[in-house]
Amino acid sequence: MVDKHNFKAICKLTEKVLEIPKGLMQDKSRKRPLIIARQIASVIGLKEANVHKKIIGSMLNRDRTLINYYEHQHEGNYKNWKIYRESYNKVYKAYKNIEGLKEIFTKGSDIKEYLIKKGVKEAPKNLDDIIIAVKSGEASTLIKVTELDFVKQLENIKLALKNYYYTIEIL
Repeated sequence: MVDKHNFKAICKLTEKVLEIPKGLMQDKSRKRPLIIARQIASVIGLKEANVHKKIIGSMLNRDRTLINYYEHQHEGNYKNWKIYRESYNKVYKAYKNIEGLKEIFTKGSDIKEYLIKKGVKEAPKNLDDIIIAVKSGEASTLIKVTELDFVKQLENIKLALKNYYYTIEIL
């Protein structure tokens, strides 16, 4: 889930930086600017955000094997194709500027305290069906939620942590 969220943000950033109309990256068009944008978003998703190829493929409305092709072609395109190189550098720089502004937590208790302050609600001890593990840097915490409240609380966590480096695991 976090991978989809991260890759969606990378796609939005790529569209904004390269001035691609919203949603066109998922289109079947083979116009050069769209191909370049898809490849750049895919490579940044793979190398920087560690998003799985299947997720990238599904979000771009493409097959996983095309994502393999993008990854394989990246180095040659970067060396020999000026338009690709300039576009990649613009998107990569914008991505790093955003990532550089994100923070991490130092203690697990800080994460839990921050999430509760931001509106995440834990389930009572006898009703905790699902456990959400949240990790930021070396700190981690567990949030216990009910099955009925799971989706809402997961969205609350993602929203609260948008300016932080984090990973989520469902236990």
